[in-house]
Formats: sequence, structure tokens, C-alpha cells
Amino acid sequence: MKKPDWLKIKLANSTQTKEVNKILKQYDLHTVCEEANCPNRMECFSKKTATFMILGNICTRNCGFCNVSSGQVLEVDPNEPSHIVEAIKKMNLKYVVITSVTRDDLPDGGASQFVKVIEAIHAASLNIDIEVLIPDFLGNEKALSKVVSAHPKVINHNIETISRLYSQVRPEANYYRSLELLSHVKKLNPNIYTKSGFMLGLGETEDEVIEMMHDLYNYRCDILTIGQYLPPSKDHYPLSDYIHPDQFKKYQNLALEMGFMYVASSPLVRSSYNAIEAFK
Repeated sequence: MKKPDWLKIKLANSTQTKEVNKILKQYDLHTVCEEANCPNRMECFSKKTATFMILGNICTRNCGFCNVSSGQVLEVDPNEPSHIVEAIKKMNLKYVVITSVTRDDLPDGGASQFVKVIEAIHAASLNIDIEVLIPDFLGNEKALSKVVSAHPKVINHNIETISRLYSQVRPEANYYRSLELLSHVKKLNPNIYTKSGFMLGLGETEDEVIEMMHDLYNYRCDILTIGQYLPPSKDHYPLSDYIHPDQFKKYQNLALEMGFMYVASSPLVRSSYNAIEAFK
């Protein structure tokens, strides 16, 4: 299918982008912007923002939609928290998103490393708000409670797609396990904002999308992001169709009517895109 005009973006290799790439290389840090081949990465880098990806850049799962590599995982880097703090200082960030690859090989799924990063940022007194985009930790509530106890402002966990497509798109994940993670965050600390996101263009119907939004709201999700699925390659899960911006607007209005606090819905929206605006 030919990519529609509304998905065509102008790429700019600005001075700011080069500076961000230099900082990331200096501290041996990964970003989901690069690893997931995000279409907004040039725009975000030009604004000196990025979503740091901890625990390496190799995932223990192999989701059909994702561009992050799977295979032999890397050792957990004990210097990662301090390196992220230094990068934040150099980039002069006021809002930071920390995500990770899924690490089912680790006893707590990597929750301890999230905590160390959050604590290092707090200890540095950077006057910065923190959002974490976490994996499901295989439903390990103790692991989740570690992250909640570190007091990030927002905990994000993406539902990604409708339940019917999980066996094809996310075979190692579980739709209801992801929903329950969101509600459990609220049980542990109702003051933390919960956030989730999903893609369109995988073969879902409108009724299924609306049902999923109801599920997310009922499981106490506050903030919602909706974007267009763009296959990273011909070997990834096939694209069903390009969704018109008017349909994204329709879903946004429906979600706001349901009671979501904030909804970002357009073809190029990604989970961490303009995250500070959603938080504000």
C-alpha cells in the first residue's frame, strides 16, 4: 500500500539531533527512539528530548510488530543510572521517559534497574518529572510494587492491540495481564497517573477498538495514546490498512467522553511522543 500524505514527514538532521546522538554515544545509552525506528525521533531529538531504554537493546520476546532486536541479552549495566543522570543534565530535560526491553530472564523482570534509575534522578535533584514505560514483569506484583514505591509521576504500560490479535501480534504477552497491571498501580498508589497506548492498522474493527478503550478505562487507565502501526520491515506483522486521521479524531472524542483525562490520537502519535504535554 502506498503511504498516504498524512504519514509523510520531513526528516531533518539538525545540530540538536547531532548533539543528542553524541551524548547518547558518550554514555553508551540506548533510546527506544532509535531501536524502535520511531518516525518522530528526528523531531524529538531536535527538541533535545529522548526516551531512554534501559537494560540493553536486546529483548527476550519477539513481538511481531516491534523493531527491537531479540536474542542473547546483555548484562545489566551498573553504571546505567548515573549515565542517564549525566545525559539528562547535558540535555537539560524537564521531563524524562524511561523504558526498557522486556527481560523475562531476570528474577524481577528488571524492576530493580528501573528503581535504581528513578532513585538516581531523584538524588540528583534535577527538578524533573519522571515517566516510566514498563513491561508486564510477567504479572509479578512484587516487581511492580518496587517501581511504584520509587514514585515516578506516570507509569505507562502499552496494551498495543485488541485481545483477538494477541496470539498473532503479542504471543508471549497476555491482554488481561496488561490490563491488571494498570489497575494494580492504582491500588498501590492512586496518585500515580496510569497510561497506555495501542496501534491501529493491524486488522482490528471499530467495535473491537471501542471495547478495548472501555477495558482500559475500567481498569483505571488515565492517559491514552493511539497511533498508526507502521511495519518496520516486510518480515514483521503485515499492515492491514492506513487509518484516516478523521477516524483517529473519532476515537479521541469517544475516549474523552468515556472519561480519560488526556488522549493523544493521530497517525504519528507514539507512546512517549510529546509525553510532557500529556502529563501537564
